Amino acid sequence: MKSSKLTKLFLVLLTLGLILTGCGAPKEPAQTPGGKQKVLVGTEGTYPPFTYEDESGVLTGYDIEVVREIEKRVGDIEIEFVPTPWDSMFLGLESKKFDFIANQIAKNPEREEKYSFTDNNYFVSAAQIIVKGDNNSSINSLDDLKGLKVGTSVGSNYTKKLEEYNAKNNNALDLKYYDGNVTTVFQDIDAGRIDATLNERLTAADNIKKLGLNIKTVGEPVNTVPSYFVFRKGEDELKSKIDKALASMKEDGTLKDISIKWFGEDYTK
Repeated sequence: MKSSKLTKLFLVLLTLGLILTGCGAPKEPAQTPGGKQKVLVGTEGTYPPFTYEDESGVLTGYDIEVVREIEKRVGDIEIEFVPTPWDSMFLGLESKKFDFIANQIAKNPEREEKYSFTDNNYFVSAAQIIVKGDNNSSINSLDDLKGLKVGTSVGSNYTKKLEEYNAKNNNALDLKYYDGNVTTVFQDIDAGRIDATLNERLTAADNIKKLGLNIKTVGEPVNTVPSYFVFRKGEDELKSKIDKALASMKEDGTLKDISIKWFGEDYTK
């Protein structure tokens, strides 16, 4: 009986030791059956023309095609996209649900403190004011939006721009915050529930075309900002691989060609 108890105690301690040893060991990157490193990429999948599902339910868009080309050039990685709502995107990266983000992300000081960005950008976004299509008032700048209801997505760089304007102008804009993708904001402009928003001009054009929304861009771009892929700090090896491939795409003109294919112009610089 005593021997049996000692044996059981030994087995329990051995199991506990193996568990603790496993917890302390560094986590190896997931491998595919072909020996490639599995790389998970967070993306909205609801933000055309950059990342969205086509009529067949296949994930596509400019960002998706750029990442697929990077995958080919790196060679030893296999990409799997993880559709993620915008308001959960950075949380998903932090909790390691995916390895990097491809979703038209711009730098700002707060983000740069917490995350790493590719050295190379892959797109230059232009923010424009968007209003209802039959709005014939002379709206051409943020100053013209004073006193109006302006919709904006929580946590976006466009929201930050609007909040900075409000901070300098006694909260002159009546900001209405939205969770999720920007399509709902566009739909509320069309329905007259809000007056305007600030967002990427190409996204507005795509929604007008595909959803038949009665909205339009007005004025000149409020600002232009480069878009980057975003990583957790410390993921230097993977970031270096992505950067090297992206640099080669810029050098040989492939990135420019992908932009022209999607937008008719080179928006990469």
